[in-house]
Amino acid sequence: MLRIKNMQVPLSEEAALPILVAKRLGLPPQAVLGVVIVRKAIDARRYRGAPIQFTYMLDVEVAPAHEKKLRGKLKKDKDLEITAPKPRAERKFPAPGQGELPPVVVGFGPAGMFAALTLARAGYRPLVLERGADVDTRTKDIESFWQGGRLKLQSNVQFGEGGAGTFSDGKLTTRVSDPLMGEVIEAFIKAGAPEEIRYLHKPHIGTDLLRGIVKRIRQEIIALGGEVRFGARVTDLELGSDGSLAALIVEGEERLPCQAAFFGIGHSARDTYRMLFSRGLKMEAKPFAMGVRIEHPQEFIDRAQYGIDAGHPRLPVADYALTYKDPVTGRGAYSFCMCPGGLVVAATSEHEGVVTNGMSNFARDSGIANSALLVQVGPEDFGREVLSGMQMQEKLEHLAFELGGRDYRAPVQTVGDFLSGTAGSEAFLTSPTYRPGVRAADLHGCLPDFISRTLAGALPFFDRKIPGFADPGVVMTGLESRSSAPCRIVRQRESMMAEATPGLYPIGEGAGYAGGIMSAAVDGMKSALAFLGSHVAY
Repeated sequence: MLRIKNMQVPLSEEAALPILVAKRLGLPPQAVLGVVIVRKAIDARRYRGAPIQFTYMLDVEVAPAHEKKLRGKLKKDKDLEITAPKPRAERKFPAPGQGELPPVVVGFGPAGMFAALTLARAGYRPLVLERGADVDTRTKDIESFWQGGRLKLQSNVQFGEGGAGTFSDGKLTTRVSDPLMGEVIEAFIKAGAPEEIRYLHKPHIGTDLLRGIVKRIRQEIIALGGEVRFGARVTDLELGSDGSLAALIVEGEERLPCQAAFFGIGHSARDTYRMLFSRGLKMEAKPFAMGVRIEHPQEFIDRAQYGIDAGHPRLPVADYALTYKDPVTGRGAYSFCMCPGGLVVAATSEHEGVVTNGMSNFARDSGIANSALLVQVGPEDFGREVLSGMQMQEKLEHLAFELGGRDYRAPVQTVGDFLSGTAGSEAFLTSPTYRPGVRAADLHGCLPDFISRTLAGALPFFDRKIPGFADPGVVMTGLESRSSAPCRIVRQRESMMAEATPGLYPIGEGAGYAGGIMSAAVDGMKSALAFLGSHVAY
């Protein structure tokens, strides 16, 4: 098999890939027997008048009669190489001992889901305890809340089947590079995700498709002998005399003997954080970030990124990534969880709090681009106590609730008002998409001064990068406070168990070891593999 790297295909080129590959290799079209896309990215850097291009990595099968001709090219062309598919090593693990307690997975977000799937595929019949509802019930509960109905504390954007990622953009991008990522992608495709996520540089699924995908993964776990229980919140632990896990308490009543539990609790399970801390688990405060959501017309972002090619049918809606470092404080600000063609959604999980997040469907066709604009927050801002960062989040979310009118509307402010120190303008460039609704207010009232000052410096800087980004009519919505966990449950590197608590595996975003769907899923798999690879009954 021949691999072609860095193959540039202009946006205007409509020919089929096999024809373009034949031309690239100097072969007749019939000599190219097959082409597999390994990676596809958009190069939209418009310098010196260069057109937008797609950049491909391709695996190509060539007719044997032409292989000799290509050998000479391999020595001269750095973007050509011979490749062979790497066979996936078969994993073999010992079967669970007779009468042994099944491993328990607490939380059914990406980390818990892939921990459970890995355990189930190895024959270990995991029991999954999810505090929230199944995805169909959860979808109805969330929609009801967004329409002005009652907030359900255990069935919302944060809690329930699929975790917080199910009501997001469904991005599968990550800075983590791990061989297990391919297995996560294949599991998503098997469950119904589009095959393009195998090769796109910035793959995403969208919340509409994710809802069906997480359900099918649950069904596979059950088919393999696992069990998934909804409305099953773990409220306490029992530890043995040596500190090892002995039992879980479910909903304050049921005692569940347990020797191994994977805690994929998510970054919003504040009651669980408090419980684990009270039980003596070693935890530490960690940096996180907070800020606001900003919204623009999607066509504005498309024009800024694609120029005259904006709207071309072969181009996806555009995104952006922006960073800023305050020259005085050295504090950073950045765009986060940018959702092209999406919505700003109500993501609180507690009474009398307002929390925002971004969400989009697979088609990304809302016409509105939104992103979080976040500012770094560290222990020096909230105190060194383990749960101080969480308490800071709670306080600011309540302030946002007050500013919004105490009915779960969110406070909004135009960029012009925010930068000039005024408030109340409703001359929005786009209508705010947040439901249940918004109220014009001064966002400084729910943002610490260091966040407000950093955003005030970042907005003009971002406007120089994308002219019009800080247009006075651009709307910002508060509060974005749940970008990552405010604390970390300390675990051992090799065993992946909580330090001094054998049998308890902290996993994913809530444990402070991941940030997004892919990294959380990989972390869940790694913890399950650590358990399987050194299987010991405590």
